[in-house]
Amino acid sequence: MTNEQQEPVVVPHRDLDGATLQSVIESFALREGTDYGEREHSLQQKVTSILRQLDSGEAQLVFDPSSQTVDIQSTGARLGRG
Repeated sequence: MTNEQQEPVVVPHRDLDGATLQSVIESFALREGTDYGEREHSLQQKVTSILRQLDSGEAQLVFDPSSQTVDIQSTGARLGRG
């Protein structure tokens, strides 16, 4: 096995089945420190907002082979607002 750092891979969110995508988004939305502004939002509102951002291309799923984790990252616009 090599110690070479592998580059993160963008994963098209539409390639995931619905339940898996839902789980990934919920996990992201429930993380401590995720900013949704001054108002409180329900988990479903957060999931809907993130899914809308994935659909519009404002956000993307990224798999990090080194840590074996999936994250949702902004492609430029602020992520989490909606």
